[in-house]
Amino acid sequence: MRIVPATSHSTTHSHLSSTNLSAPSAPGLHDTLRSGLGPTLQPSSSLHSSKNHPAPTPDSSHPLEARLLHWTATQHSLKQTGLRRTFGLSEPIRREMELKIVREGEWRPLVLGGGRPGVHEEILRGTDAGIEWEDVFTGEEMRGVVGVQEEMERKVGMGRL
Repeated sequence: MRIVPATSHSTTHSHLSSTNLSAPSAPGLHDTLRSGLGPTLQPSSSLHSSKNHPAPTPDSSHPLEARLLHWTATQHSLKQTGLRRTFGLSEPIRREMELKIVREGEWRPLVLGGGRPGVHEEILRGTDAGIEWEDVFTGEEMRGVVGVQEEMERKVGMGRL
């Protein structure tokens, strides 16, 4: 039973390994825009939900980012282990089934924030009371918006011959 994620990174890290990606006005200063560190954008043709295509992950190799990506999964595992020890095996299974039913039963078009978790899932996970970075900046600002009609036709298979 882990409280924090395991360390799966090196103990040292430097963003200044290549000097050609630095800003021209400050040669030793790391320039994020030139080095390409940031969220990886998904292709605009993907109209699937978040369970098929996870949220964009940063391209950065900083050790803290790798640890933070595993933080939620480790906390969820710790919570499920505590529930199993307290209430038996049925409680974590019931909660996972409820989450699965909510994820599969909810569909929203991309125009209305399609790939993000809905309010029902947030309530079951206990994250409905907080606002995080991903709630405001979804990473889909640069994605081409598909109309609701076209997305619905693709979902039910009306465009196939």
